[in-house]
Amino acid sequence: MPPTKADNSKPTDSELEAKVLQVIRNNPQVLVESLQAYQQKQADQQQQAQKAFLEQMKSNPKAVIGDSPTTGAKEQKIVLLEFSDFQCPYCSKAHETLKQFMATRQNQVTLVYKHLPLTQIHPEAMPSAKAAWAAGQQGKFWEFHDALFENQQNLGEPLYVATAKALNLDLKRFDQDRNGQAASAAIQKDVEMAEKLGVTGTPFLIMNDQVIANGAQLDSLEAALKQVSQP
Repeated sequence: MPPTKADNSKPTDSELEAKVLQVIRNNPQVLVESLQAYQQKQADQQQQAQKAFLEQMKSNPKAVIGDSPTTGAKEQKIVLLEFSDFQCPYCSKAHETLKQFMATRQNQVTLVYKHLPLTQIHPEAMPSAKAAWAAGQQGKFWEFHDALFENQQNLGEPLYVATAKALNLDLKRFDQDRNGQAASAAIQKDVEMAEKLGVTGTPFLIMNDQVIANGAQLDSLEAALKQVSQP
């Protein structure tokens, strides 16, 4: 008897999907094991990326610093890298601690600011980052940075303009710079660096090849400095 049309037909997408789902239902451990293997692979890749980054921080900090704003020691032998968000309340607290730390360590430590605006939860994170970057193009990044953290509850367009005026910035250039592609590109470069390292929150601090696990606590900063200063 010749084969029927049904015998010659291929399984439909819905039939294949039903079979796959049935296999998963019958063998749920396979899905769990696959997910765990994927997560482990991601963790291993991230760990390798972080290790390579920390080695570069120690051997060639200038490459990591790039065009980011710096303050403190000019030698860049001890580099404190900070990923931060101007609207993050924890970053505001870290700002106070870092000011205290750098007041006594500015001849030893180079502080570097990297932008990591958490835009999903902080609506002013990106506008404030762009405004600070624009101020930096006129040599006033750190003054603008301090003003943003000291007035964190008032982040918004009026504060950015008022701060720019108070710092005697060229307002036309300030507006052009913060709304230009260069600002977006510079901030995105920092964000990509953070993503490569697996940084998901702020503040995140690294001193040479030491990740400062407890955030911006004064004792943690001093302990890291002692560690990296050892011959």
